[in-house]
Amino acid sequence: MISKKHHQYMLLGGLLLVFVIIITYQIRGTEPTTTAPPPSNAAVRSPGLTRPVDIPVTGLRLDSLQTSRGDLPAAQRNPFRFQERPAPPPRPVVRPTPIVGPPVPTGPPPPPPIPLRLIGVIELSTRIAVLSDGRGDPPFYGKDGDIIDGRYRVLRIGPDSADLSYTDGRGRQTLRLSGQ
Repeated sequence: MISKKHHQYMLLGGLLLVFVIIITYQIRGTEPTTTAPPPSNAAVRSPGLTRPVDIPVTGLRLDSLQTSRGDLPAAQRNPFRFQERPAPPPRPVVRPTPIVGPPVPTGPPPPPPIPLRLIGVIELSTRIAVLSDGRGDPPFYGKDGDIIDGRYRVLRIGPDSADLSYTDGRGRQTLRLSGQ
């Protein structure tokens, strides 16, 4: 087992080692490097010569720098200032042409609905419809082809319905046993 003092000495030694590494790194990092300067276009050093050698420069057209290129067009927008976008031009409104078809013949208005209610069907040798006008008058009885109240004709009687129309044949209506 390691004693407490021995453990402290090992920790101190490790800290001293880290301290020495940091100091060494700091000293080496501040020393100037000895690299050769890059060669310039005006003078190139030859390995055997100690003085610079001049290299002539050809192909420069310095007079083209003095020519004018004309005025630039005026700027249309400032990219550093917020402005709303201009509204797009409105779309042309295309209205559909109305479709003109053949004229619809308008005749006389249809007759009003028949104001009778089917309140029952009597089954004998033939079916007999029991109809009421809802005014408290006695009910009307009729079989196929009979005229009721002088205005309505019984066309057909089914087990739970009766077909009636006006006497002239207009306004056919089916009355159900539910009272409609």
